[in-house]
Amino acid sequence: MINSLQYAGVRERKIGHIDGIAPGAEFHRRLQVKRNDLHRDTVRGISWLDDEDGSEVADAIVLHGGYEDDRDDWTTVQYTGASPDRDKYKVNGITKLLRSQSWAYQDNAALKRSHDRGWPIRVIRGWKGDSRYSPINCYRYDGLYEITDIRTAISKSPAPDGTPIEICQFDLRRLPEELQDPTSVERQISELLEQQGDAQQGEPRNNLSQGEPEAVDAVTEGEPDEESLGAEKFPETRSVQVQRLVRDDAVIRNVKRLHDGECQVCGLQLLGPDGKPYSEGAHIRPLGKPHRGPDVEPNVICLCPNCHVRLDIGAIVIDDDWSIIVRAGALDGTIRPKLKRHAKHKVHLDYIRYHREWWMGRADPSEE
Repeated sequence: MINSLQYAGVRERKIGHIDGIAPGAEFHRRLQVKRNDLHRDTVRGISWLDDEDGSEVADAIVLHGGYEDDRDDWTTVQYTGASPDRDKYKVNGITKLLRSQSWAYQDNAALKRSHDRGWPIRVIRGWKGDSRYSPINCYRYDGLYEITDIRTAISKSPAPDGTPIEICQFDLRRLPEELQDPTSVERQISELLEQQGDAQQGEPRNNLSQGEPEAVDAVTEGEPDEESLGAEKFPETRSVQVQRLVRDDAVIRNVKRLHDGECQVCGLQLLGPDGKPYSEGAHIRPLGKPHRGPDVEPNVICLCPNCHVRLDIGAIVIDDDWSIIVRAGALDGTIRPKLKRHAKHKVHLDYIRYHREWWMGRADPSEE
């Protein structure tokens, strides 16, 4: 169980998850992130609060195109500490330092103290971060990470006078899904679902393709209006063998909205009786074992139900030039020669290559 500190007030910030906000929740701008108590500031990367003994500890960081020494690999993050604005400058959009960082600087000291005390850190990614994981023109809460190591390191770039720059460097690792702790509201929902599950034991379960986790059922929700995107959310849970949080659907919603529900593979736009398009968000590198793909926009494409199945069983794969390779099925020319793309939706080739290499090494899907 994640330790947390709840302070006086209805919605004060705390260590750990914020009640009602699931990993995957997206917010239009930093002001919404602050208003939802995920971070104390609208500019700084490191957020902190007072611990029970009055000392300052960090509770959150933002990854949004920070220092050149930062490295984001989703499950692990190498994070550079903070410096006063007067000690920073930019070259071609890259933040560099005029002088070495200090462990005594308030933000760095707070993050170091969280490492010493074992407090988890909320990680929020912005659209200027690593292209493999960044959301589309917004900020996304990506769950809790632990600080595994800290060190004084030498920056890639020296000071303008050639002097080596020392930086405060932090290693973070994302906590396992079972430790992405449900909030109090979600626990109540989970208990109800667990009771229903006990009454329904013995019913057959749907099969999940490509190693999706068996403990999670799909959730379909209506799309909210634009103003509700940054509002407090109360995601559902499913409890079968392991209690797990169903991630906020903002990632898929964003991708489907950009493509107006049109399938990126075949061009079909299914319209319901209400005139609204129906489509599905397909993860290119699946979320479950053994793939462990991230739930991020660069790993999702907008597909019709048929093409979603084709992707999931490896009947189609995508080449590096975005050409669609048909491996099985008589599709009668309904497949586009290349995946349709949108300027704001940056599908990353890392996921395309993973999916292609995974399936090209297996038998013809029509024979399986």
